[in-house]
Amino acid sequence: MGAAMNPKVFWLITAILFALVQPAQAQPAKVARIGYLSRIGDSKNPGPQVQGFRQALRDFGYIEGKNILVEYRYLAGKTDSGPSLVAELIQLKVDVLVLGPLPAIRAAKEATKTIPIVMVTTQDPVAAGFVDSLARPGGNITGLTTLQRELSGKRLELLKEAVPGMSRVGALVSAVQMRLAPDDFKRYESPAHGLKIRLQLLELRDPNPDFDAAFQAAIKGRASALITVSSSLFDDYMNV
Repeated sequence: MGAAMNPKVFWLITAILFALVQPAQAQPAKVARIGYLSRIGDSKNPGPQVQGFRQALRDFGYIEGKNILVEYRYLAGKTDSGPSLVAELIQLKVDVLVLGPLPAIRAAKEATKTIPIVMVTTQDPVAAGFVDSLARPGGNITGLTTLQRELSGKRLELLKEAVPGMSRVGALVSAVQMRLAPDDFKRYESPAHGLKIRLQLLELRDPNPDFDAAFQAAIKGRASALITVSSSLFDDYMNV
């Protein structure tokens, strides 16, 4: 089979296959179609997320164009386009949606109650209103979450241990994310106050963020370190 599969990719593919079980049983001759929305890349250069997804499908015995079809759509740094791309995939009558960006998941939840939705998110899906609970999500949404944003305080604590004299930290944040998910930044504020760290907000605008200007502002503000508030913007430009 080759290299070991990333555990997150394994569970993602498992969730997708589980979501496809009932349609496959009802129509055994039908080739299932997946609607996949990627945060990064494009059709010519899909990026590591899509490459890993395709490899995992092959590891499970699914060959695109033969026994499974995938409709790919790409945000390409334009987070606002998520809902419209989701609507496009729904119009294609895909059998399952695979989504990561918060606005896309929310748009899909509001648009369909019948198409299974597999989310891949760092958000708390219960707090975001996507599912009723982690144990019993209910509805048509399943998937996985790493709950990375719940670890915001721990990241600052570890950073403080690494740089004991640190009193100011620059926080790189997507301007779109600040508008659509302001709580992602706010989760750092309370831990920062407890650690006596002052956060310097450094907003970056899609689709061509000026990182040089942000770094210069951090230097001018005497920031001792930088953190990135998780966003597709940084997936694309910083490969994190």
